[in-house]
Amino acid sequence: MNILFVADPLESFKIHKDTTFVMMREAQRRGHTISACEPQDLQWQTGAVVTAQVRDIHLTGDKSAWFSVAQPLFAGSPRALKDFGAIIMRKDPPFDSEFFYATHLLEQAEREGARVFNKPRALRDHPEKLAIMEFPQFSGPTLVTRSAEAIRAFHATHRDIILKPLDGMGGMGIFRVKDDGLNLGGIIETLNKDGAQSVMVQKFLPEIALGDKRVLVIGGKPVPFCLARIPQGGEVRGNLAVGGKGVAQPLSARDREIGETLGPILAARGLLLVGVDVIGDCVTEINVTSPTCFQEIFDQTGCDVAALFIDALEAALKV
Repeated sequence: MNILFVADPLESFKIHKDTTFVMMREAQRRGHTISACEPQDLQWQTGAVVTAQVRDIHLTGDKSAWFSVAQPLFAGSPRALKDFGAIIMRKDPPFDSEFFYATHLLEQAEREGARVFNKPRALRDHPEKLAIMEFPQFSGPTLVTRSAEAIRAFHATHRDIILKPLDGMGGMGIFRVKDDGLNLGGIIETLNKDGAQSVMVQKFLPEIALGDKRVLVIGGKPVPFCLARIPQGGEVRGNLAVGGKGVAQPLSARDREIGETLGPILAARGLLLVGVDVIGDCVTEINVTSPTCFQEIFDQTGCDVAALFIDALEAALKV
């Protein structure tokens, strides 16, 4: 089977930790062939199907020159997406207008017969921070608003809060305001842009000291281990991108309950891979665009998450 990965530039991959890379490696190990493109390589015109300029690649096993190219970009004619055995959408956030447009092109490719994972409509329907609204039984006190007054009232109630933009990733733009309310006004102005932009506000969960846990759910089933991303050096954020320490650990009973409840619901909507962020017993985000942490979990536990993913992909293609 030929699998097309729609992703960021291959040259930008840090293969010692990149999840898309280990997906590719496991697929190739099983005899599948690999192609890659970026969202901007997708195109459609009247009377034709959705196509892309792609590179056919082979993983070399070398740590520096990690792939070779059999089909250089723009060396041949655009390829119809429907002709690939599977398409894996792995473009990193932000979920901006171009990402949104790419999901529409991929959805058109689906209508033409392509099999796309995660499903494009499901990517649009599950914004990663707002998706928790559907599962209030698992979330802590949360407010989504443009109103500075509402944010101040939330702070007055909960006294210690986290504020973050809805389109952030990797810990970007996250602020903590403690009981003294120091600089709350300036933070509100920065994030809500004088009422023009929505903000997510959540009660601070002290369990963050034990880690912001990434619970992976593949094919509707939770992976047995999660990665607790533990803040370092006085940071409030545990994200690996801002220096958090990743510690793999078995799922707690609550983690498993969350994964087993959300998993079948989200899988039925076409979300083959989901990354649920859990602090203490509370879900804080549901990541669907390009969930990570495969390599960190494997390196520390031996649980081959990439193999679980390709198993689920192969099973989904038989349906």
